[in-house]
Amino acid sequence: MTEPARRWYHWFSPRDSPEERKLILKLDLLIVPYAFILYWVKYMDQTNINNAYVSGMADELGFHGNELVQFQTIFVVGNVVGLLPFIYLFPRVPMHILVPTLDLGWGLFTLLQYRAQSYGEIMAYRFMVSLFEASYFPGVHFVLGSWYRSDEIGRRGGTFYIGLTLGTLTASLLQAAATTYLDGVHGLRGWRWLFIINAIITLPLAFIGYFIWPGTPAKPNRLVMKKSELELARSRLEKTGSSVKSTPFSLNLLKRVFTNWRFYLLVLWDVFFFNTSSNSAAFLLWIKSLGRYSTAEVNKLNAISPGLGIFFVLFINFSADLWIGRPAAITLASAVNFTGLVILAVWNVPEAAKWFAFSTSYSAVAVSSVLYGWANVILKNNIEERALTLILMTAIATSTNAWIPLFVYPTVEAPRFPKGYVYSAVMVVCLVVTTQVVRVLLGTQGEKRQPKSQDSSVAEGTSTSVDGSYDRKTSSPRIEAV
Repeated sequence: MTEPARRWYHWFSPRDSPEERKLILKLDLLIVPYAFILYWVKYMDQTNINNAYVSGMADELGFHGNELVQFQTIFVVGNVVGLLPFIYLFPRVPMHILVPTLDLGWGLFTLLQYRAQSYGEIMAYRFMVSLFEASYFPGVHFVLGSWYRSDEIGRRGGTFYIGLTLGTLTASLLQAAATTYLDGVHGLRGWRWLFIINAIITLPLAFIGYFIWPGTPAKPNRLVMKKSELELARSRLEKTGSSVKSTPFSLNLLKRVFTNWRFYLLVLWDVFFFNTSSNSAAFLLWIKSLGRYSTAEVNKLNAISPGLGIFFVLFINFSADLWIGRPAAITLASAVNFTGLVILAVWNVPEAAKWFAFSTSYSAVAVSSVLYGWANVILKNNIEERALTLILMTAIATSTNAWIPLFVYPTVEAPRFPKGYVYSAVMVVCLVVTTQVVRVLLGTQGEKRQPKSQDSSVAEGTSTSVDGSYDRKTSSPRIEAV
């Protein structure tokens, strides 16, 4: 069936029935705003350590070495450890229970950071915050991939991902306000108030999630999803070859995943992506090193980069769905990121060039929802395989951020980071090359046949070829330019 002409600004496909459009709109209202708001809060709770560090924490607690990068590293370690149980839990525990409960945990430990008096105490709190936050990002992509078609997932993922840029921006502005208006109130420094404010924002959202997060078609939240809506949701996904039924977690699943080269290609792809960004505190540390701005002004100026990041995320993700396709969108964002990294690697350039390079750094993260949306499509045939692969992709890629920054982005080299910017630029090139390999070998709609597997068992509702690979014919519209 031929896809009718579709403009880039059309939210729905021309082939969507009125009932489907109502369902899509309802899902958009239930999933996207909550995912976006919670990711905004998550990233405030994650990046507030950078703002606190340059806003009095380092001086008050006597930090003068690599403590900041060590705080960032322990956060990554918590992320990796916290991800692993969800290989099993994602397909089995309702997501409308799981996500809000984890939010309660990270909100509590965000609050406790305000009372920290030592390096060890902060390390412990950062580990616990990251442990509870760990599964949120792949969890949202798991939910998006459970409800949306391949031509719909990018825009929703991009809108959700704005929470990252807005969270970083808001953390900077909140710290500026806390430093200006709350420093010394009730005997607490401004950086301590930042953690209190973040927790006050975080905790109520957890309770809201129990009532509005729709879960997945396999394990839905029946408070908000009707039986007829669930039947329609399952039907429209089955037409595109997506599995909507869970199968038992088994050794056969592990064998099928770990003996398939596709898994290793997707992991390598994600590792390259995770290493294309410069140090998250680099812009802050550079502005502070100029020595001409107050603490409040440093935090306000740091909001420039995530502010522009909102544009990058929306433009790249909408373009991937409706205009230039996923491979070109990743390449375009990578070109902008590479330009900035080269400027910073050279370093001896006009100050205006450095402002440009730091300000466009969020072009690196703009491809995240494109990449994970694409992976969701590639893995659409089996829920358990999709959960396992998404979790391990994230865990393995995240784990590289636990040790590589210690060597290439040590705090004592800030803001110059002579090794770091070169390393990240090389990773950008690797990401672009691997993107083209994924396009050629796996396709952009998950339509390419997979390599031979000894295991012929697949999810109920899908068919297999004689080599055990998924071979369902799909009627989903192919709108991507490859």
